[in-house]
Amino acid sequence: MKQPIAGLAPPELGEVTITTVWPTIAVTGLGRFLGRRYQSRVGVGNIFTLGNLWALVSIPVALGLFFLLLAPGFNRRYRLTNRRLMIEKGIKPRAESWVSLDDFDAIDIQVLPGQAWYPAGEMIFRKGTLETFRISGVPRPDTFKQVCLKAQRANASVKKALAHQPAAV
Repeated sequence: MKQPIAGLAPPELGEVTITTVWPTIAVTGLGRFLGRRYQSRVGVGNIFTLGNLWALVSIPVALGLFFLLLAPGFNRRYRLTNRRLMIEKGIKPRAESWVSLDDFDAIDIQVLPGQAWYPAGEMIFRKGTLETFRISGVPRPDTFKQVCLKAQRANASVKKALAHQPAAV
């Protein structure tokens, strides 16, 4: 299906995917532990640091964690559509939980210790002061936040335009 604006589709077409994001290994406690170790700048210059030594020594652990997150029972992704943001799991993706684009008006980003190295963070969706949804280990959360807010504004604009549309004759 061709769309003049990527991700923007008439409501009659149903739910259309705008983008999909996979969490980094910073979604796990072990990944954040490694990230805290990698951030160490103790050493000589910028190359011979304790953090770089940790990164070199832990390559097998980090790769194992990465591939574990791709395994059928563990893989998850965050899919943004023209109607909602979903956490999907499995090889044949199925929605595990979601938030409607109408159910938030602000998004906060919280970078947990160890996530900054990846760079990743938590995205907290709020409606007023109430937390309505949270996703973890999001890569480049500032960028994804902007995409989510633009989708939410587009959804609200389409609903407003349809509400003010004169009845068909």
